[in-house]
Amino acid sequence: MASLVLPSPSSCSTSSAFSSLFSRRTFNRCFLYSDCRVPVSSFSIRCEIGRSLNGKPRVPIINEGMLSSFMQAGRMDQTVLNGKLKIFSGTANSALSEEIASYMGLDLGLIEIKRFADGEIYVQLQESVRGCDVFLVQPTSPPANENLMELLVTIDACRRASAKNITAVIPYFGYARADRKTQGRESIAAKLVANLITEAGADRVLACDLHSGQSMGYFDIPVDHVYCQPVILDYLASKSICSDDLVVVSPDVGGVARARAFAKKLSDAPLAIVDKRRHGHNVAEVMNLIGDVKGKVAVMLDDMIDTAGTISKGAALLHEEGAREVYACCTHGVFSPPAIERLSSGLFQEVIVTNTIPLKEQHYFPQLTVLSVANLLGETIWRVHDDSSVSSIFT
Repeated sequence: MASLVLPSPSSCSTSSAFSSLFSRRTFNRCFLYSDCRVPVSSFSIRCEIGRSLNGKPRVPIINEGMLSSFMQAGRMDQTVLNGKLKIFSGTANSALSEEIASYMGLDLGLIEIKRFADGEIYVQLQESVRGCDVFLVQPTSPPANENLMELLVTIDACRRASAKNITAVIPYFGYARADRKTQGRESIAAKLVANLITEAGADRVLACDLHSGQSMGYFDIPVDHVYCQPVILDYLASKSICSDDLVVVSPDVGGVARARAFAKKLSDAPLAIVDKRRHGHNVAEVMNLIGDVKGKVAVMLDDMIDTAGTISKGAALLHEEGAREVYACCTHGVFSPPAIERLSSGLFQEVIVTNTIPLKEQHYFPQLTVLSVANLLGETIWRVHDDSSVSSIFT
C-alpha cells in the first residue's frame, strides 16, 4: 500500500489543530453495516466507519465491486463458473467466514461439525470437493486446543475427500508466541503446530499478522502472510489529527520493526518505544520511554492484545510523559481477563482491533472499535486461487 501523505505542520494552525490526519482521499464505494447502509459520495470526503453504538462496535464490510485501489485484482470469470473454488468454515469464527464468502459472491460449503459426549470432534463434508481448491477458515483462537484439533480433523476430511489443494486460512495463529526457546527445557510449540497442520494434509497456509515472521519458516509448505495494516490505516484516515501531533509508539522493543513500518505509511511519523522488563508470562513492567510524546496523540501498535498488561502500562507511561491522547491498535483482540477492565479504565481514547478473533458480548466496551478483514482475506483467497500476486496488495 502506498504511503499516506500527511498535511505539513505549517498547515496546522491553532484554529485547525484537528485538521485531517491524512490528505483527503476520494471514495467511490459504500460501507455495509448490520444495521445501516451509508452511501459515500464520489467527492473527496472522509470515510465514516467503525463508530461504536451503545458500546457495541460496528464492523464495516466493503461492498464487492467497490474496492479501494490497493485491492483491485485481475480475476478470471471462470473461477466461479467452474465451481472449483470451495470455502468451508469451522466453528471458531463463522461470522468472518460468512463475510468472506459474501465478499467473494460465493456460498459457504456445506459441512457438519459436532462433538461427541466425550468431547471428540466429528467432521463430515456435505458436498463433493474432488479436484477442488478448498479453503478452510478456522482461527486457532481460544479455546485454542479445541479449535486447533477441529482444524486438523477438517483438513483430514478434505484430504480423504480428494480435494486437489487444501489451504488453511488461519486469521489468528495460536501458539505463535512459543516461537523460540527463552529458557532451558522449553518446547517450541509454534513449530509443533506447524508440523501438525502440514502432516494433517494442508498444502498451504494463509495467516494474518503472525507474532513473528520467523514462524513462516516453521512450515514445510507455502505460507501467505496477510498484513492487516491497510485496514487499520484506512480507518485512521477518518480521524482528524494534525500531522504535527502524531507519534507511533511500539509497546515493546520486539515490536519496533512493525511500528516503524506502520509509521512510514503515515508519511514517516515519529516513533517512540516503550522499554519493559517481563518477569513472567502475561506479566510486564514498564521501565522507560524512548522518544518524545509530550502534547502529542500517541498511536500504540501491536499484533495482539491478550491481558492488556503491556499496552495498558505503556499507555499509563505515555500519559505521565504528557501524551494528549492514546489510541491502541492491534490485529488480534484475544482479551483474556483482566483485559477488558484495563482497556476500559480511561487510559485509551479508542481501542481498535480487527475481527480475526470473534468477540463475545462481555468483551464490548464504549472505546472499542472492531474493523473487518473479510475483504482483505477474500481478495487474498482470490489471488491464491488465480495464481496471482499476493504481495502486490500491500505495495
